[in-house]
Amino acid sequence: MDDLENELQPPVEFNEPNDSLDDTVTPQKKRSRLPLAEPFFVATPKETGFHRTARLCLERIREAMLHHRWQEAAEYMACYPQMLQDTSVVSLGLDYKEMIRRISIEILHHHPKSSMEDYNIIYERMKHSGICLEHSFHLLLHGQFENAKRHLSAAQSWRYGKESARQQQKAKLIQAYRSLLDYIIWCDKKNASRNSTFTDPESSQEMHNYFRQAAVNLKEILKLPGVWDPFILSYVEMLEFYDAKEKANNVLNNYAYDSSFPPNPNALVYLYQFLQRHGASKRKLMKNLKVLCHLVPSHELMLDYSSFLLESEETRDLQKGLAVVLDMLDYACWRTNLDVWKRLKDIIDKLQLSEDWKDVVAEKMAARKEWWAALHFTRFLATEDALQRPQLMKVKAPLSKILCPEITLTYSAGQIIGGEKS
Repeated sequence: MDDLENELQPPVEFNEPNDSLDDTVTPQKKRSRLPLAEPFFVATPKETGFHRTARLCLERIREAMLHHRWQEAAEYMACYPQMLQDTSVVSLGLDYKEMIRRISIEILHHHPKSSMEDYNIIYERMKHSGICLEHSFHLLLHGQFENAKRHLSAAQSWRYGKESARQQQKAKLIQAYRSLLDYIIWCDKKNASRNSTFTDPESSQEMHNYFRQAAVNLKEILKLPGVWDPFILSYVEMLEFYDAKEKANNVLNNYAYDSSFPPNPNALVYLYQFLQRHGASKRKLMKNLKVLCHLVPSHELMLDYSSFLLESEETRDLQKGLAVVLDMLDYACWRTNLDVWKRLKDIIDKLQLSEDWKDVVAEKMAARKEWWAALHFTRFLATEDALQRPQLMKVKAPLSKILCPEITLTYSAGQIIGGEKS
């Protein structure tokens, strides 16, 4: 590496003549007008020749990468990994393995002549730094599922000195993604068996083996608090395929309602969809949607929730349905949705059967009266709805007088476009 020292000297400054007519030429340094990034490492008083050469090499690598000179960066990078032989860097707290791995992958990603074999060599040499997940993702992108699983299986037995909490966390992720790969292979075999004209017992047994491997690891992973959405969906799909509905229901219930897990609206959605598929009672569905409404009042499933509340014969449920739909319309994403406005109209029509319906509506609108009309019933929206959404305007116009009776509105079904009449 010392042979590079002469090559890695700082660039020679060159002179250029000024524009004056004098015979004297003033030396000037060629400077870039762009801001320069701070150097990775700076010279120290105790810097050895080896360290100086390595520092200059790293600066040249960075400069080549910044200017997209990938071949040049690759040539310098071929020498830089010698830094791994230096035991003194441990005391500096510098993770050279991780830095070398990231730079190498970045160069290969942009180099026009890089190949899959080049990636494999880098990952194989640097595997002790715990990067098997990234390698497996790369293999997955190239359709090498079995190879990706092999790397994850081998990585589960890796130990890097004294095991730290970070290494334990990586080991859990490796276990989780290995299970996900088992699920992907299981799906491929399931689809192949469906397309086959005859049943192959050996193929069915092999497919079941992949399910068992995935299930064993997934059961352990799902005991750990966290957000495991893709792993949950994979596990539930396999359980449903083997008609283990009760077990799938327990998995989804624990994922949605276990207090040790972080609040996760997706968990409630997955449980609701499962209950729907298997004909659960309306009471169970509403219980699940009630919790989801508390977490995400603007969720699209609130249309389902309001529908159940509208069908109820209890006045309390009908009032709750009014609150649910008004909460949805507090969000601009639902402002022009015809289904939501129709649901609101249906709820108000049913409320009008009771004598105190005006008081109920006024109570729900009390906190909204200062801004709701500006969100839904402006002249601009009237013009836009009349031109683009006439059906929506037909529903909204009568509701404007019910929801905002004390405000003079410019939103009217009889408005003439162009401002002649409001």
